[in-house]
Amino acid sequence: MTAPLVIVGSGLAGYTLAREFRKRDTATPLVMVSADAGQLYAKPSLSNALAQGRVPAQLASETAEQAAVRLAASIHAHTRIGAIDRADRRLAGERGEIAYGRLVLALGADPIPHGLAGDGVDRVHAVNDLDDYARFRAALAGHRRVAILGGGLIGCEFANDLAASGHAVEVVHRGAWPLERLLPEAVGRAMAAALGGKGVGWHFGRTAVRAEVAGDGVVLDLDDGGRIEADLVLSAIGLRPRTALAAAAGLITGRGIVVDRQLRSSDPDIHALGDCAEVDGLVLPFVQPILAQARVLAAMLAGEPARLVYPAMPVLVKTPAFPLVVAPSLAGQGEWQVEVTAHGMVARHLDAAGRLTGFALAGGETGRRLEFAQQLPAWLD
Repeated sequence: MTAPLVIVGSGLAGYTLAREFRKRDTATPLVMVSADAGQLYAKPSLSNALAQGRVPAQLASETAEQAAVRLAASIHAHTRIGAIDRADRRLAGERGEIAYGRLVLALGADPIPHGLAGDGVDRVHAVNDLDDYARFRAALAGHRRVAILGGGLIGCEFANDLAASGHAVEVVHRGAWPLERLLPEAVGRAMAAALGGKGVGWHFGRTAVRAEVAGDGVVLDLDDGGRIEADLVLSAIGLRPRTALAAAAGLITGRGIVVDRQLRSSDPDIHALGDCAEVDGLVLPFVQPILAQARVLAAMLAGEPARLVYPAMPVLVKTPAFPLVVAPSLAGQGEWQVEVTAHGMVARHLDAAGRLTGFALAGGETGRRLEFAQQLPAWLD
């Protein structure tokens, strides 16, 4: 009997790989292992579901049982893997061992710990999956005031969604403007003003250090002595690739699990993709890179030649109060040139030779994203 392909992880990366693999190979046994219920849902939808009136139960399009039928797969839900035995090609799971012929790690990433002290830390939420989101929505019921830690991509999207739903939102962000790693100051300030017009308050250059229970709510102490009263807190300060399982098995890890252009780790029978994978030094926690990885890895696993390339892939930021498309520059040094137009804002990131290496388009200019993307060098060629 052919040893199975085992995929550990049932997020976008794991399910997309399974689908693409089944297009090419319908015979090899396929096993998926999920730490949660294994439902199929789009993680990006978590940060804009509230304003759309969608409850957590409406976000999943398939149960694990339905996905198993569609993919002709065996799906182990609510199963965590404790170790990888590379010599015997076995996984040590909570419910016994799982043999593999080839193994794919689609482990995702963990929220970076908020580091707060105080007796109110139980009222600080992080949303990294559907179960987290269900708990957050349950805690939010009947409450209006939300403090958000972090003004990056996810923090801004949640701020927009909550404000659009009638909540009072305060964002604590250590940067000088939102999305400072992706945007020039002028665009970031315009974004802050647009969300501010919807009721979002900003605390730039600040971090929260303590959360204390105050009645039914919580008080956040900031590092400058300031205080924010809220009903609950959402931590959105970033994600860290899950590498511990791979590292314990002796695989090479860096920021993520180090893989080549065929998504092979330092063990040729073990692959990685998605938020946990590092390709040529790049960890790109965006949808389009994950889809590209899944297509290449599916072809490789089916015996077809394939090699990962990344064209420039603009990211749509889900902030309707300030429509925004960003193509991050991977070039390092350079400068921004910002133009305010009749329709919005155009920001170009240029290298020392004046070549376009990244961009940000705001307002009505977002419709030009393909035009600008075609001018960019590939992220990985």
